[in-house]
Amino acid sequence: MAVSGRHLFTFAVVADTHMNQEEDYSSSPYPANALANARTRRVVAELNQADPEFVMHLGDIVNPVPELPTYEAAANHFKTLVKDLKAPLHLVAGNHDVGDKPVSWMPAGTVDAHGLALFQEHFGDHYYATDRNDLHLVVINAQLINSGLPDEETQRAWLEGDLAENADKRTMLFIHYPPYVSNRTENGSYDNIDEPGRTWLCDLIEKHKPEAIFCGHVHNFWYDRIGQTEMYILPSTAFVRHDYSEMYRIGPGDQWGRNDEPKLGYFLVRVYEQGHVIECVRTYGRTLSEGEKLPTPVPTIKIPQTKEATAHAVGIDMRHAWADEMVVSPSGGVDEFERKLSRNDYPVLALWEMGLKRMRVPIQDILDARVRHRMEIMVAAGHLFHVYAYGVPAAAVQTVLSENRHLIERLEIVINWENAESALAEITALKSLCDVPIYLSRVNRKDTNKHSGGRYNHLISHGFSFSESDELQAFFKTSDSAHVITGLMVSILRDVQPADAALDAARMAEDIGRDICLYVKSTSGSPADGFEDEAANAVRVAEAVASAMASPGIDVILDTFDDTDRGYFARSGLVDRRFNPKLGSRVVGHLMAALADAEWTLDSAEGDEVRTITLTGRDGSALLTLAGDQLSLETATRMIDLDSGTIRDV
Repeated sequence: MAVSGRHLFTFAVVADTHMNQEEDYSSSPYPANALANARTRRVVAELNQADPEFVMHLGDIVNPVPELPTYEAAANHFKTLVKDLKAPLHLVAGNHDVGDKPVSWMPAGTVDAHGLALFQEHFGDHYYATDRNDLHLVVINAQLINSGLPDEETQRAWLEGDLAENADKRTMLFIHYPPYVSNRTENGSYDNIDEPGRTWLCDLIEKHKPEAIFCGHVHNFWYDRIGQTEMYILPSTAFVRHDYSEMYRIGPGDQWGRNDEPKLGYFLVRVYEQGHVIECVRTYGRTLSEGEKLPTPVPTIKIPQTKEATAHAVGIDMRHAWADEMVVSPSGGVDEFERKLSRNDYPVLALWEMGLKRMRVPIQDILDARVRHRMEIMVAAGHLFHVYAYGVPAAAVQTVLSENRHLIERLEIVINWENAESALAEITALKSLCDVPIYLSRVNRKDTNKHSGGRYNHLISHGFSFSESDELQAFFKTSDSAHVITGLMVSILRDVQPADAALDAARMAEDIGRDICLYVKSTSGSPADGFEDEAANAVRVAEAVASAMASPGIDVILDTFDDTDRGYFARSGLVDRRFNPKLGSRVVGHLMAALADAEWTLDSAEGDEVRTITLTGRDGSALLTLAGDQLSLETATRMIDLDSGTIRDV
C-alpha cells in the first residue's frame, strides 16, 4: 500500500459525465444536470494540460438510458467532445449506457441485448483488458453480474481466466457499480452489486490481489480495501448524488446537495515502482463553452498525498466520529424500500489533500473492532495514530493495546497530577507490555483560571503549561520511572502565538529532556466566545505548521479539523461541515509542501496584526507573512501564495 521507488507515470480516471443530447439541456429536472456537457468539456481541457498517459472513464458516459430515443444523440455528442482529448481513452459501461443492474423496482430498463448492442456500436467492448505502461487494465461490465444473460457467464469465465493468466502483472480493475459502499455485508441497494455476485467478485479480488479497483456510479468519494486491494469510489464531474447529503450535520446546500460543487472532480493516479497514489482534482463545477480555451496554467506547488509525504510534524485532532457508519433514509428517488448504510470518507480525502499523516483519536477508537479495522486501513495508507486516554488504561484495555500496538504511533496518557507518582508506576508496567512511545499530559482540576470574579468555569482543561517547566524538571530528575516518558503535551489557547510557544517549547524540551507536542487550540478560555474568522484561523494554523516544521523535537496537534458551529467553543476549522476544503486546509497543505524540501530553524516571530515568521535554512532564510489578506512564503528565489499554491519567481 505504501509507495516507493521512482514515479513512473500518471493516468487519469473520470466517472459519470452524464452527457446530454444537447448543450445546456437535460431530461433531468435538476439544473446541475444541464451543465454536464460544459463540465465535461472543461475536464477534457484540463486533462490535456495535465497530459496523463491514458484516461479511464468509469461509465455513465451519457445521461439518456438505452431505451430513450435521445441516447444516440448524447453518445455522438460525447464522441465529438472527446475527439480533442490527447490521451488514449478507455471506456467502462455504466447503467445509463447499457441498462440498470437486474432489479425489478427501478423504472429504467435493466441491462439487455439491446443496450449491450448500442454500447458496442458507439463505444466498443463492454468488458476487456489491455496493457498500458506495464500496467494490466481490466474493465468489467458490472451490470451483467447477477443478470442471467448469456454474457454474464461469458464475462465471468473470461475475468477468472484473465486474472489467472496475468497473475505476474501489476493489475488494476475498473467497474461502474462498486461491490459495496460502506461494508461488504451491507444490504443490496441501487448503489452496489447484489449477492451472490458481490461475494464472487470480492473473493476473486482477494484471490488475485489486483493493486486497485476504481468504481463510479455513486457520485461521491469512498475508500476501502478488499483484502490487499485498494478500492476507490469516485466523484462525478457532473453532479452529486445528493441522498448522501445526510452524511453531514448541516443543510445540503445548492439544489438540495446535488450541486455541492467542491465534491465534483476526477482522479489523477500517480504510479510508482511500488504502489500508487490518487490525487482528487476538484473541478468545483467549472465549465467550458464550445470554442472557449483554458488559460495557460501557472506554476503551483504540488502537495504530496499522505502516502508520499515525508513530513509528520503536524497532526490533527479527529474529534468527530470519523469512521462511523450512518443510515441514509429511503428517499423515494433511487432507493425506497430499505435503508442503506454509508460512511463519510470525505475527512480522509481532506487529510490526503493536505498530506497530513498524524490523527489524534481517543482510545475508544482502538477498542471498537469496526473502527479499529478502519485504523488498519489508514495505517496501510500512510497514517499515524496518536491515541489518547484519560488515566492509565485498565488491564483488559492494555491487552487490546498490546495486540494492536502496530496501529499506535504514540500513546498520550492524561493524568490527575495529584496522583502523578503512582500513575507513573502504572505507566511503567504499561510501557513494558505495549512498547509504544508514551506522552504525558495532565487534567487541570485546580487551575486558578477556573475561579474569577465570583464565577466558576465548569470546563475541562488539559495539557501542561510552560510555567510548570521547573516543576516538571524536578519531577523527572527525582522519579525512578521517568525514563518511560518520551514526551509531554503542552496546550496553548488562542491568545498564545504558536511561534512564541514553539520557542518556549524548545527550551522546555532541552531542560526536561523530553519531546514536546504542542496542542494548538483555536479557542479562548470561554465557551461563549465564538471564533468564526476563517482568515484569522488560517493565519494561526500557518504559524503553527511553520513552527513545527522548523523546530526539531517539537510537533503540533491542531485541535479543530472541521467547523464547529454548535455546542461549546464554536469555531472555524480547516474544512467546513460538508468536509469541503477551506482556506485553512489549503494553507496547511501548501506550507507543509513548501517547507518539506529542506531543514529549517525557527528564527524569530514579530508583529501582531501582520505576523512575520523568519525561518533559517541551509541555503538561506524564508519569510512567512501572515495576515488576513496575505498568506505567503518568500525565499531568495520564489514567492508562494499559500492559498492558491501559485509560485512566482523573485
